[in-house]
This record gives sequence, C-alpha cells and structure tokens, in this order.
Amino acid sequence: MFNWFVINTYSGHENKVRLNLLQRIKSMSQEQYVKEIVVPTEQIVETKNGQKVQTEKRVFPGYVLVLMQMNDDSWGLVKNTPGVTGFVGSVKNKPIPLSPQEVDRILHTSTVEKPKAVAMFSVGETVRVMSGPLSDFNGEIAEISEDQSKLKVLVNIFGRETPVELSFEQVKKV
Repeated sequence: MFNWFVINTYSGHENKVRLNLLQRIKSMSQEQYVKEIVVPTEQIVETKNGQKVQTEKRVFPGYVLVLMQMNDDSWGLVKNTPGVTGFVGSVKNKPIPLSPQEVDRILHTSTVEKPKAVAMFSVGETVRVMSGPLSDFNGEIAEISEDQSKLKVLVNIFGRETPVELSFEQVKKV
C-alpha cells in the first residue's frame, strides 16, 4: 500500500535530494516501491523596481514528500540518500504516513492557481508614482494590502496630504 511520507532534508537542498533520490531509485531498480517525490512549492509575484517578477517559493523548506510503499528496502533507500536527515514523525524507527487530509492540504497549497503578490514595501517608506494621473509624485506609504496588491500612499497635492490607492506596479521605491 502506497502512503505519503515526509522526509527531512538540509534546508535549500530539497531539489537536490529529490534528484538524488530519483537517481538512486533508478540505479537500485526500486521503481515499484516509490511512485512520486514532491517538493511543495507555490508561485508568488513580487514587485521589484516597478516590475512584476514571478518566483517559486518552497512551502515547507527542508521537507520533501514521498509517495512510497514502506518496507525495509524502500526505507533504507530513502534514509541513506545523500542530504536526507530522516523521516518526520517516526515512532520506534518506523515512519508514520501522512493522513489523507494532510496530503490534500499540502498538495493543494503547492498548486496555487493565482500567484500571491508579495509587497517589497513597508509602511512609512517613500515611493514615487510611476504611472497614472499622479505620475512623478512622491508619497509616503500609509497602508499595504497584499491580498489586493494595493498600497495607500499619502501624496502631497496642493499642499495637502491626500490618500491615494495604487497598485504595486504603479510605484517604485525612492
């Protein structure tokens, strides 16, 4: 019976461990015991210098999911792979598989349809408006709404600070 297990790796080495494990499975003819190896990631959109940049971010740094049939051979294969520090949730040297609810939550987190926007700004920071009717105005960030990818910027218009809602792409740091 195939179950999902979580293996612990050195942080930042998840993809290397995945490749090492795939290579070991093939060289040791253990394909029948391991079906899938997943490094949970999500796509995020960051705004840098007024440009949207889509990047991939690891959801659980230092962890890799493995869909495998647990036996002594498959356990040794995974455990002795370079970069693997062990299984998560072991009791008496026997790994505990993830529940179906945990697997569903983790794997759906890793396949986010709409990329998240991450603000590279902070409240109180001065920004320059790059587009729209207020282009070339400077203002101070009063509020950040990451879920809507919007900023509330206090722009000085006719001697008064006026709050203006702008998207992340419309401004850049001064």
